[in-house]
Amino acid sequence: MNTRSRSLTWDATTAIEALAAADTALWIWTPSEDQMRFTGATRALGLGPLAPECSGAAFTAVAVPSDRSLAERILKPQNEGAEVAVRLRMRDAETCIWRGVWLEDGLRAAGVVALETKFAASHRDHLTGLLDRRAFLARVGETLTQPGDYELVVADVDRLRRLNEALGHERADLVLAALGSRLNGAFSQDANPARVGEDEFAVILSRGAGAASERLREALEQPLRVAGFDIYPTVSIGAVAAEGGPDAPDAAELLRRAELAVEQAKTAGRGGAAAYGRALESDSLSRLALEGDLRNAFVRCEIEPFYQPIVNLATGAVAGFEALARWRHPKRGLVPPDEFLGLADEMGLMNELGLLMMTQAARQLAEWLARHPGAGKLFCSVNLSVGEIERASLVEDVARIIAAAGLPRGALKLEVTEGDIMRDTSRAAETLKKLRDAGASLALDDFGTGFSSLTWLAKLPFDTLKIDRYFVLTMDKDEGSAKIVKSVVNLGRDLSLEVVAEGVENAGLAGLLLDAQCHYGQGFGYAPALPAQEAEVYLNESLADGSAPIKARSA
Repeated sequence: MNTRSRSLTWDATTAIEALAAADTALWIWTPSEDQMRFTGATRALGLGPLAPECSGAAFTAVAVPSDRSLAERILKPQNEGAEVAVRLRMRDAETCIWRGVWLEDGLRAAGVVALETKFAASHRDHLTGLLDRRAFLARVGETLTQPGDYELVVADVDRLRRLNEALGHERADLVLAALGSRLNGAFSQDANPARVGEDEFAVILSRGAGAASERLREALEQPLRVAGFDIYPTVSIGAVAAEGGPDAPDAAELLRRAELAVEQAKTAGRGGAAAYGRALESDSLSRLALEGDLRNAFVRCEIEPFYQPIVNLATGAVAGFEALARWRHPKRGLVPPDEFLGLADEMGLMNELGLLMMTQAARQLAEWLARHPGAGKLFCSVNLSVGEIERASLVEDVARIIAAAGLPRGALKLEVTEGDIMRDTSRAAETLKKLRDAGASLALDDFGTGFSSLTWLAKLPFDTLKIDRYFVLTMDKDEGSAKIVKSVVNLGRDLSLEVVAEGVENAGLAGLLLDAQCHYGQGFGYAPALPAQEAEVYLNESLADGSAPIKARSA
């Protein structure tokens, strides 16, 4: 490097020249001194009459009349860290984007201003062409400067994760791109349609412009065909109302409220809808506290298996148990599974939960086998969570757990769903074989609710099929359900598989299953999932009486 090249350092003059060449300027606003200062391409941005410094009033006066409220928004003091994001047009100039942040406990703000065309590539979502989250917030902020009643609506695409798993990310992206195109066609640009998250779309409308939620749903829930697959999307919708003008809420806060309403809508299942209300805030805080408690629950050993009996329908003997996760919260008591399993999934804790359940269930089963030799070949089933079959160390963990507990081959039964198998059947077959070689037995759970290939089913190393509880519960009233149950039982026998029927609520259903030659029954007719101590008492009583008790009819 020669002396000349070393002297070309980045100094203040170089910075100003670069800003000017890029039609960009820096700005600093100090409210206490009523001073706005500029450096850079001020003339190209319509700021020439104001440079190098001006008062707040002068700055507002140079904005075109329709945008003066936006200029005042830039000048309005905010808390430290609050962002500035405004589209503003000065007299005799093109529209510019003002971005910045409030500093030093809100004593001053600083940022950059450039022609909107300079930002054009950065404010659009690359997949859909809609506004991205940052640009949407800027547009919402601009909209709310105008007096009026507005509604911000967010739509969350249901089960996008399942789409990714079933179609792959590239095809799922085609679905999102198509939905973005539909949203863009259904709303004018005044609604500022945007993609504000991986699976979230949003618009903001005047409340007099029609029912925004219904229009959003109608646009996004039309069927579409991607790569030969028919897709029927559904969305969960959250909405929040706001009043524009000087006291309008912050755009980011408004979007947060709408997304909070989306979470509430999801509790109603697919295709739900909810409006923001203050009650959601306390629910959200409770959820936040629950997340922290759930992480600690693993450390404090608050999560434990409960055991639901599985009964031999022919003999009435307890053949085994299914281990189901339960959370004993120190203050809330027993937390229902539907309140924490979904949360554990969202927090990425399902693999940890699965490992915990296998370890504790194996130890408990080993103790029961040692204490109750008359129980025969007692087994315990543990569910593998969605995607757990693809975990790299699963086979090694299962082999270690079985060896550490000293269980006989097949005593630990792992239940896998059809969706997990069909996502990558060849890979799943290889993993299942390794699990069987490691000493586990295998059950295909909820059989009949998916789209399993019978060709693959004959090749996979399962030893048990589990019939979904819906078909069992309705088999005495619905001829179709009864036929499905009998077909699955016959299929299991043809493939030398044992069949477990879930949802046995009473003796009548147990009798129908026995007539169909089903092997095992499981359900509240025998017992709910029980703590380990109560499950052992149930086992003892069954051994003493010769059969497990069953309710004559449902409660």
